[in-house]
Amino acid sequence: MLILSCSSKLQLLEGTLRKRLPDTLLVYGTVMTINRGNPAAQEVLVDSWPEFKVILTRPRREVASDDSDLFTNTYTVYYRDLGASRALLASAGAVNWGQSFRIFGLQDGVYEACKDIAEAKGIKLEVLRYFNYFHPDPSSIPEIRSVLDPAMRLSSLDVSHADLLNETWSFGGNEKSRKYLATLIRHFPSICLLDSAGHPVSWIASYPFGALGPGYTLHQHRRHGYMGMLNNLLAKRLHALGYPSYGYVDAIWGREQFPCVPHPSSRPLHLLT
Repeated sequence: MLILSCSSKLQLLEGTLRKRLPDTLLVYGTVMTINRGNPAAQEVLVDSWPEFKVILTRPRREVASDDSDLFTNTYTVYYRDLGASRALLASAGAVNWGQSFRIFGLQDGVYEACKDIAEAKGIKLEVLRYFNYFHPDPSSIPEIRSVLDPAMRLSSLDVSHADLLNETWSFGGNEKSRKYLATLIRHFPSICLLDSAGHPVSWIASYPFGALGPGYTLHQHRRHGYMGMLNNLLAKRLHALGYPSYGYVDAIWGREQFPCVPHPSSRPLHLLT
């Protein structure tokens, strides 16, 4: 197990992962963020270099100090060899199995590997299943423009909006989620629609792994097409910054968070807690 800390190696890794999209979406987006200032304090582990078989991104130990903070304690994984992936996930020090955490993975076998390791350690996992959506070129998506009240205006989220996001996010409602959402607002692209008083009525943020993130429209402002418009605008903004444009659909409820046709290689994304 090696921690890649050399900037030239991380740049080389980014280029390698770009060629393997969409399978590498989660890890690629995280590596991009690391190479652009690393505001979420992530690091990259590989089984070997330069010929790697598995990549694991995780929070640096100094920020993953709260064992109950599953938002900060987020991992992403990509493998070329499933056996190597199992070996790395099970190796001492790669994953802190004593914490509450999340592992995101797009490939078949990630859930099974984590489940087997967790069971051997007497740990129970909760699984949330999503379908991943990816658009290779959002600049080609026609603009979606809603008819706006003249008093409304487009803006970016402000950290003062973190409480509102925390109240409306399906995973929110506690201090750890509020802190995480504040980090997303502070460091990653977002877009919102403000009313005449300057209060957000519809918004979407983005995650440290480059995906479209928490989005919501207040009930009294729904059925105006605001979310579709904001998704469209943020997807193009992320793409202009070099990030892939992708999001998730809840496999149970079918809640779409990205306005595009699913990529042919779309598959379930496993969120493990």
